[in-house]
Amino acid sequence: MLRLAFDIGGTFTDYVLQDPQSGHVRVWKVPTTRAPALGVEATLAEKVATGELSFEQVSNVIHATTVATNAILERRGARTALVTTAGFRDVILIGRQKRYDMNDLCLEKPTPLVDRSDIFTVEERIAADGRIVKPFDEAQARAVAQRISAGGYESVAVMFLHSYINPQHEQRMAEVLRRCGIDVTLSSDVSPKFREYERTSTTVANAYVRPLVVRYLDSLERSLAQKGLRSQLAIMQSNGGIVSCDLARRYPVRVVESGPAAGALMCAEIGRQLGCNHVMSFDMGGTTAKLGIIDDGEPIVTAAYEVDTINAKKNSGLPLNVLAIELLEIGAGGGSIADTRMGLITVGPQSAGAVPGPICYGRGGRRPTVTDANLVLGYLNADYFNGGAMALDRAAATAGIDAAIAKPLRLPVAEAAWGVHAIANSNMERAMRVISLERGRDPRHYVLVAFGGAGPLHACRLARAMGIPKVVVPFAAGVGSAIGLLVADHKVDAGATRLVRLDGAAQNSIAAVLDELEQRARCEVARLALGSRLAILRSAHMRHSGQGYDVRVALPGGQVDAAYEGKMRAAFYETYRREYGFVDPDAPVEATDWYVMASLANERACAAITAEPAAGRSGPTAVGERAAYFPECDGMVRARVIDRYRMKADDGFEGPCLVEERESTTVVLPGDIVKLDRHGHLVIAINSGSRNVR
Repeated sequence: MLRLAFDIGGTFTDYVLQDPQSGHVRVWKVPTTRAPALGVEATLAEKVATGELSFEQVSNVIHATTVATNAILERRGARTALVTTAGFRDVILIGRQKRYDMNDLCLEKPTPLVDRSDIFTVEERIAADGRIVKPFDEAQARAVAQRISAGGYESVAVMFLHSYINPQHEQRMAEVLRRCGIDVTLSSDVSPKFREYERTSTTVANAYVRPLVVRYLDSLERSLAQKGLRSQLAIMQSNGGIVSCDLARRYPVRVVESGPAAGALMCAEIGRQLGCNHVMSFDMGGTTAKLGIIDDGEPIVTAAYEVDTINAKKNSGLPLNVLAIELLEIGAGGGSIADTRMGLITVGPQSAGAVPGPICYGRGGRRPTVTDANLVLGYLNADYFNGGAMALDRAAATAGIDAAIAKPLRLPVAEAAWGVHAIANSNMERAMRVISLERGRDPRHYVLVAFGGAGPLHACRLARAMGIPKVVVPFAAGVGSAIGLLVADHKVDAGATRLVRLDGAAQNSIAAVLDELEQRARCEVARLALGSRLAILRSAHMRHSGQGYDVRVALPGGQVDAAYEGKMRAAFYETYRREYGFVDPDAPVEATDWYVMASLANERACAAITAEPAAGRSGPTAVGERAAYFPECDGMVRARVIDRYRMKADDGFEGPCLVEERESTTVVLPGDIVKLDRHGHLVIAINSGSRNVR
């Protein structure tokens, strides 16, 4: 039985087909279509027709999707209404006072997903302790439901004040709305947490994307069933776990960072293989670059993140209160458009995507991109792009760079192309500094794992700039996120806000909230109908009483007995000291948000990210030379071209050289040494060769 994983990106869709018994994998990469579900259906139909794939042999299908992400970024979700407490109509419009750029006098706040005209209010009020201060106005609720029904809204988000502690009024509002045949999302279901702005933003986002995600998953499941698939389709969540389509339909906001999360899991698995506890993940595709951190073998998980940020700045995007692997995403991909502004080169965040794509694709693109620049610089093989499935037009790329960059700036074409490449590197280097140096991490202690179609092209220069000593380019790096899907566990999380002070008498309160969340998580896991052993993980956000910020603390398992509160306090002190360097043992401590994660372990498919034996080819490893631009060598030089599939374990080459494979190309700089390890990964020692170039 085979396992099929596919990840839909903004430019390419990546597929991996694995035989779990032998570990052998087959991979392929195709351009993403405007209608992603139709593109997947067409590709799989072609593979079935050619005999490369038979759904009767497929035991499970795992999928990562950008449908929810793109709907938010492009503001093309469903027409959504928001119903909230009277007097709080403008919460989502006002947001927070925090400024993401203190020096911008014309600062623009994140654009909400609903206009003010789409926000309705109902008289009701619940206090922070759950008491009903003002009864729910039934007549007003029915009137609001009629207005929403007549207004042609596809979806409704309901957020009443303090519903996280008492959801009674929200549930009654849902009953009224559903009588009118309206799809409803409740904040008490999606995000039962305090801080009404973040809760409202999360609830609206879920309602905004749900109709699109439901239609997409319905179409995809129907198509796969027609082709003979009988197993359950699983979806990757932002938290790094996979769930059923049913759960993804109800809570699509949990799959907003679906694909990038899978890539981080793949990097963590490679770190385990190589014995590296600290890994920096670098995923550069056609549209964006994603950066993440793996510490002590596990990706960093956050309880809140932002989508659609401006220049990767905190507080510039739409906050989502869901567990997610912490990633920094910027508009720097192979398809990022290059231009000039005020005599300077700019790159991104706008992208040419798959259609029309870069100029060199020959599909109507007219604006030069990073991929065009890399082709002009000689880093890409025009005849072997995507394993020869696509032929690139170098002459057209050169003409595009010349017209848009070189002539306006009076530069030679090669230097103009290098400028585009260097600016893209600079944008990504700034993001790397944010997730490492600005957060107290020394990049010299990390290994950089580079993947995605464009990641290996830029990784060595980024590592050199950051002082990272080693770069790893995994086998089949161009489809890294799809491979990451194969090592994911089934995970379901449940969270809630319950303010509990650790005053020595909190045992019953702690037990009550953890039991409630564990029951919710177990109920969701039961829907998966899997027989693996269940693991329960607990965590809480804790702080000193009176503080406005908290830290996420891993809580001990086992029975909540009289000693449990002391264990919680000790865990908080350890985490707080690691974050801030000191603790105050006399200050009172309290917990705010609580989380329980139920996980069904997957047998790690280590062979899925190990070189495929059948792919080896005989003959010389160095298959030729190509002119490529290396400013370290004063411009264009003849660089060796290495066939990755002919490399053997411990084969080593010193740069400058280009290591080619079907889905990506690795640029090895002068002074760097690249070797193939026993797992089939390229390991590049930065600046360790005889040249010692900086």
